[in-house]
Amino acid sequence: MSAAAPTSNSAPQTGAQAVIADAVDPARRPDVLFRVRRDEGHQPSAWWMIGAFVGVSAAVIALLSFVPGGA
Repeated sequence: MSAAAPTSNSAPQTGAQAVIADAVDPARRPDVLFRVRRDEGHQPSAWWMIGAFVGVSAAVIALLSFVPGGA
C-alpha cells in the first residue's frame, strides 16, 4: 500500500490544517476564548501563575474537607 505524497494545491488532510489555513489572525479566532495578542516582549508576571496555583490548591483542600471519612 503506497501513500500518495500531498501536493501544494491539495486539500488539507485534517480539520486543524483547514482552520490554520483559513485563519486571518490565529490569536483572534472566535473558538479561542482567552487568548490575547500582547505587545512584543510583554509577559504577565510570574506571580499571577504562583497565585493561581496557591488559590486552586486552597480551593481543592477546602472542597476535600467536605468529603466524609477524612482524617
